[in-house]
Amino acid sequence: MKIKVVREPLQKALHRVNSIVGSRTMLPILGNVLLKAEENRLTLVTTDLEVRISTSVEAAVEQPGCTTLPCRKLLALVNCFTADEVEMEVDANHHAAISCGSSRFKLLGLGPEDFPEDAGFEEVRSIRMAEGDFKKMLTMISYAASSEDSRKALTGVLCSVAGGVLTLVATDGKRLAMQEKEAAGVEGSDGDVIIPIKAVNELKRMLEGDGGLKVSIGEKQCRFESANFTLSSKLVEGTYPNYRLVIPQNFTRVVEIDTAKFLAKIETVSQVLSDSSSYIILALSEKLMKLQASSVEVGEGSDVIDLEYTGEPIEISFNPEFLADPLKYCGAEKIQMKINDELNPVAIEAGEGFLYVIMPIRKR
Repeated sequence: MKIKVVREPLQKALHRVNSIVGSRTMLPILGNVLLKAEENRLTLVTTDLEVRISTSVEAAVEQPGCTTLPCRKLLALVNCFTADEVEMEVDANHHAAISCGSSRFKLLGLGPEDFPEDAGFEEVRSIRMAEGDFKKMLTMISYAASSEDSRKALTGVLCSVAGGVLTLVATDGKRLAMQEKEAAGVEGSDGDVIIPIKAVNELKRMLEGDGGLKVSIGEKQCRFESANFTLSSKLVEGTYPNYRLVIPQNFTRVVEIDTAKFLAKIETVSQVLSDSSSYIILALSEKLMKLQASSVEVGEGSDVIDLEYTGEPIEISFNPEFLADPLKYCGAEKIQMKINDELNPVAIEAGEGFLYVIMPIRKR
């Protein structure tokens, strides 16, 4: 294999595929990037056996071929190079001579025959939409997924297609975030799958702009194809809980609050809390919301927000991080907070299709 490639596009391509490469792996080949040069393109592929990312760049291919090289070392070198063009020549032992300007290096690679092949994929449904729209939907809800393996189905994001509507849901059993959007480019049968949070986080990192994205769903895998990359992932096995059962149908109290102001007040009052088990109290009274927090180790604090509220006074307690998360990511200027009482689920709505449900904390 012998190629010439512009340094900056190569650097961007390596950044796309590098993040899933493990520093400690039982299989040395998984620390390498597969490089395949053919027809004036250089294709780069990495995998951790759960997620697979591929991307490509234009290249002057003098001699086509395929090899694997240590991904992180190759990226580190390209990051240090300053000239515009990188030359790479790989011998029969997969030793790569790499030069850029006055820099000369040799990296020892491994043969591509041991690199895991792309698993077969049979599509049962697909969705086409703008990259930016899908990234926004994931960003608005993915923080609510569980980090505990005891309930495996909750460690991913539910992707549900029904009647031309795409619904994404994440929950850890204490709060739930949901985003719905009409998807014009739906093909195939309706159904639900669970996308692993690792794949979701990689997508949020790589999706950019308003280019087209194709989301393909299979029985055990999903695939995301854009102009810049293809990401494939295994699906989380298991049945997602019936999330709609936890969403109250009616509320006795509704308040509209400025999102940025509410978030700032929560973060300010929370400064006196000492650990993650602490809570913040919201006290609603006529035309006023008072935020209060206290801890034995630090002290206490309060602040207020003026708002339109004329119902009965109520005090309700929340995990401050859980309360702040939807405000950080919903992207709306105002939210509606819907409450029944201090014990039952509270809903936050913002913009079109976004819903967040949070359980209050029983005060000790």
